[in-house]
Formats: sequence, C-alpha cells, structure tokens
Amino acid sequence: MASLTAIISLVGSVAVAGLSINGASTGVTAPPLAAAPSAKAHVVNVTGEDFKFDAPDVIPAGLTEFRFLNKGPSLHHMAILKLTGGKTVDDLRAALANPGPPPAWVKEVGGPNAPDAGLESNATVMLEPGNYALICFVDLGGPPHFAKGMIRPLRVVPAKGTAARPKADVTATLVDYGFKLSSPIRAGNRTIRVHNAGKQHHEVELVQLAPGKTIGDMMNWLGKMEGPPPGKALGGVAGMDIGMSQYFTANFTPGNYALICFLPDSKDGKPHFAHGMAQQITVK
Repeated sequence: MASLTAIISLVGSVAVAGLSINGASTGVTAPPLAAAPSAKAHVVNVTGEDFKFDAPDVIPAGLTEFRFLNKGPSLHHMAILKLTGGKTVDDLRAALANPGPPPAWVKEVGGPNAPDAGLESNATVMLEPGNYALICFVDLGGPPHFAKGMIRPLRVVPAKGTAARPKADVTATLVDYGFKLSSPIRAGNRTIRVHNAGKQHHEVELVQLAPGKTIGDMMNWLGKMEGPPPGKALGGVAGMDIGMSQYFTANFTPGNYALICFLPDSKDGKPHFAHGMAQQITVK
C-alpha cells in the first residue's frame, strides 16, 4: 500500500510551476475516423509506468471509456486536459514551466484517477474533436511525473455514430466542499456518475480503507506521511471543470472507503480535503 504516499501530489493539479521540460513536436494530423453507430462507448486502453503512457495517438470523438492500467511501480493517474485555441502539448509544456495558474486555454476533462501499482481504473467521458493531453501530475518528492516524460498528446477527430451513456447505480455530486451521494453504494460492480456542481474544479479519489481504519486515520496520515498509508488507491475521476459529468466503475467489496478531493483551492491553494472534502462511506 506504500504507493498511496504519492497521492497527495495530486494537490498540485495543473498549477505546477518552475519546471523545465524538453520534448519533440506533438503535432498530429489524421483524417476523420468514421465510427458505426454503437450502444456502447468507444474503449481506449492506456497503460502508465515510470515514466510514460502507452496510448493511441488519434481516437474518434464521442463517448469514450478510458481503461488505465498502472504498471507502476509508482502511483500514477491519467488526467485529461483539453487544449483549446489550437494549442498543443508543446504549448502546455511551456505553460507548465512558468509560475502561476494554468492558462485559460487549458480545460480539465477528468480521466481515470490514481489506482495503486498493478491495478486498473477507468473513466467514461464525452470527448469533442480537438487537441488533448494525457498527463500524470504525481510527485514522489521530486519533479512531477510529467516533467520526467509522462505527458502525451492525444488528437480527437470527428466521427459518426452515437453511444448510450452508462447507466449509473449512484450519482456522486461534488460541491464546495463535499460529496453528496444519491443513495448508498452497495457491494458489487457499481457504476458511479460523478458531477461537478461546485464553483471550481473538483475530483474524486476512491480509497479502500484498511480494516479497522477510518477517514480520521487517513487525514492524520496525510498530515504526517509516516508509515504505510491506511488504505489502497482504487481510482475515481481526476480533476473536472465546473459543470462536467463523468462515470467510473469499481468493484466494491463490503467495508469502509474514503472519497477525497486533493485539488488545490482556487482561493487559498490548500487541498480541498483541508476544507472538509473527505468523506467516509460504508459499503454493505
């Protein structure tokens, strides 16, 4: 479980400063992809490891299920950023090398949040045509993983066809600062709709608490970072802009879990869990 040590690095989100990153040109051109009408989302498999993503260069627009396998050994996630205004990953690298908040042309689109090494997480999102970046913000005490090469361009091109949105078992509404569940989460393979109704970006990281441990133990551990963490990272949905919705599916076994938002507050820069955005739930 020691890999959960890295999870507090997500506090940095896209507001990372003082980095110098070198990389090749990321421009990608491709003809539009035609997709047949489908009742299911397009599935994209991505693997992450120290320190790269293995992912397609071009995918069709529409409802997309990303399945992210963390090949470790470190904790990783796969945040998705949309780069508007014709910007590219090279522009994003340049922006992240400067202090201050991310530029307005960077939009947080969610994506699979961090699972422990060897585990898989997922997220289903509606993607419009344009330039995107797959990026890992995890920091193990040194430069963030994207500064070590864990950033990759993704081009989304127009496509035909529609897909039905997943049927959610529970809706988790993110607010400033908390989680509101439409109903208790029962044991089994459950699909959670995550909606950001807050006034700033939010995420949900799902942590399975160790037997006998509570959200209080997790908060105490986050304050000191000593010894093994009292839980295991399972995934969830990475940072989303205001008003966005996504879905993720996880296998919930009976026990206690924590829902946590690690993103920095837009006013004081403190992680949202420091404002109370950490909640324990019990699955029966």
